[in-house]
Amino acid sequence: MELPLLTFPEISPQIQTSEKGHSILCDIRRKYVRLTPEEWVRQHVISFLSRHRGYPASLLAVERGYTYQGMPWRADLVAHDRRGDPCLLVECKAPEVRLRQEVFEQVGRYNIVVGAPLVVVSNGLEHFCFRVDRSSRMIEFLPDVPRFDALP
Repeated sequence: MELPLLTFPEISPQIQTSEKGHSILCDIRRKYVRLTPEEWVRQHVISFLSRHRGYPASLLAVERGYTYQGMPWRADLVAHDRRGDPCLLVECKAPEVRLRQEVFEQVGRYNIVVGAPLVVVSNGLEHFCFRVDRSSRMIEFLPDVPRFDALP
């Protein structure tokens, strides 16, 4: 299976192949999951946050379910602070998906429910991180994802 190179640090995933296709081990969920292009990006983001930005794996939630306007949806990744409050919401897209306005609107709607002060959008090739000020409803794009130990 040919997997695309992403602009994250390289990972060494455990991949299984069966008659159903390819699966990748998710350390957070502690199980093999179907290896889709979006999952490939998600596993890179998880590795980047935990290994390079200091986010404890125990405070990361993958595909956590929420309800927005009566409809169920799943957050790709939510990092929590030590109090258990969401501090970072991540939306992952497949590498071939362009990060257009509708992607930012989608994650904005999700964050109305999650309430994370930081949001990351990535397709594995492009990455955007921004801080959300809920009171003023303004966003500030950041040059990189803040380290966990630098969060307020």
